[in-house]
Amino acid sequence: MNDDIIKRLDRLESVDAIRQLAAKYSLALDMRDADAWVGLFPEDVKVGNGETGRAALRAWFDDTMRQQFDGTSHHIGGHIIEFDDPDHAQGVVYSKNEHETGPEWVIMQMIYVDRYERIDGRWYFRRRLPLYWYATDLNKPPIGGRKMRWPGREPYEGGYHDYFPSWKRFWERSGPDESPVAPPAPLERFIETMRGGAGAPKVRVR
Repeated sequence: MNDDIIKRLDRLESVDAIRQLAAKYSLALDMRDADAWVGLFPEDVKVGNGETGRAALRAWFDDTMRQQFDGTSHHIGGHIIEFDDPDHAQGVVYSKNEHETGPEWVIMQMIYVDRYERIDGRWYFRRRLPLYWYATDLNKPPIGGRKMRWPGREPYEGGYHDYFPSWKRFWERSGPDESPVAPPAPLERFIETMRGGAGAPKVRVR
């Protein structure tokens, strides 16, 4: 088998492994298996407030799941994966979620912006940035601004459109775009091209 075929097989196996990461993340989260969930991240995962490691991430998981949710169900949609090199990749994953939270049933639409890393032959999430379009009671459509509407909290923005500058540019125009049509994005650079060098937004996750 020549080197090109070996590299292509490795890429196909890596794509499948990364897609499995997203599915495993949802299952472990919804079944409240904290050990399975944190095992999808590397040992030196950054948790925030200067903390690192799976034990710290597990403590965050336990506190968040007990504080905010009774039950959850995360439904994965489209998943774009692009490779920086054989052991590093990035991706965008759509997720439609349902949450039982006290007396209300909150539905949510979001995307995850991911960084993946292969360590000792195994793929992990290096980082997951959740960007939210809305969260609202099932019977209360989130019309208007500040679509993140959890029971007992003031509504807030979820950063859903802030990672890609095209949303803002579209609404800043009063009519059709008269500029030349851009060429197709280079292979493995679709996400990067859409990003256009924009910075990542700061997002409230709980």
